[in-house]
Amino acid sequence: MSSIASVTVVYNGASVLARHLDALYRQTKELDEVIVVNNASADDSLKLLAKEYPQVTVLDLAENVGVGGGYAAGIAHAVLDRKHDWVWLFDQDSVPAETCLESLLNAIPLLGTDEGSTAILAPVCVHTGTKMAYPGHLWKQGRMVPTLGDPNQAISFVDFAISSGSLIRREAIDAVGLPRADFFMDFVDYEHCLRLRHHGFKIGVVRDSHLDHVLGDPSKFNFFGRIKYWSDHAPWRCYYMVRNQVFTIWEYCPEWRNKGFLLCRLGHYAVSLSLFGKQKLACLRMMWRGFLDGRSGRLGIRFSGTVEGNAQLEVKA
Repeated sequence: MSSIASVTVVYNGASVLARHLDALYRQTKELDEVIVVNNASADDSLKLLAKEYPQVTVLDLAENVGVGGGYAAGIAHAVLDRKHDWVWLFDQDSVPAETCLESLLNAIPLLGTDEGSTAILAPVCVHTGTKMAYPGHLWKQGRMVPTLGDPNQAISFVDFAISSGSLIRREAIDAVGLPRADFFMDFVDYEHCLRLRHHGFKIGVVRDSHLDHVLGDPSKFNFFGRIKYWSDHAPWRCYYMVRNQVFTIWEYCPEWRNKGFLLCRLGHYAVSLSLFGKQKLACLRMMWRGFLDGRSGRLGIRFSGTVEGNAQLEVKA
């Protein structure tokens, strides 16, 4: 019987953490261990865990190491220390349906000859507020193409899936290593997926498994008769978004058509930022800085501050 641990990265998540943990403990397939990585929260997250969820394994980090560092610490504990067979990853505001884990596990026998090479099984992620589905992506002809998969197939194979809700096999971690802590946040999951794919592993999205997940807080705009959604980010966040994408594409997809696609993607984001963003100039400057650091491979935690709102930027050497 395989053992399964969940890993949730938390940063000032007291307002949403109880809903998330309650959903984990309501799963129709019981978890062997629930692990929470506390990223130096300044709110009541630790008090909530100690009082309401004493059964949770808490990894209390001395500083905020971001999503990348949090996932790396949690997976290292679950796989390297505790030797669990599968690790189920989460952001603090994700809420899996009660049958989410059971549906992922029920998909394993359906893999057939692909079972041994499948590293990740991921649910279908939907933001219940906007009804927006977050698809997986395929890498086709130098482009990232979003896909919800074949509605007639129980499992659709993709090249990228977001971390939250992903069930990762221990053997895959043993083979390719942990998520990159030096990314801090953003594109951590896509880099890890590309690394897995380059080692011959597959990533499956299971149609019957569902996760309520919020990616940002999108605002709705009517732009010349077309409905557009925009999630605004602080300037420091724009830095990591650009830097990590640029580094990943230059590292794993060096062909010029791939780089051209990325430049077009970043250009589109810059135009959208100019139209809808609240801190246009500051964000554009940080995008440029992120591009330069991504090209030169200058990673690590370059800026720190509160994850919410408009952080005070602090440059780290």
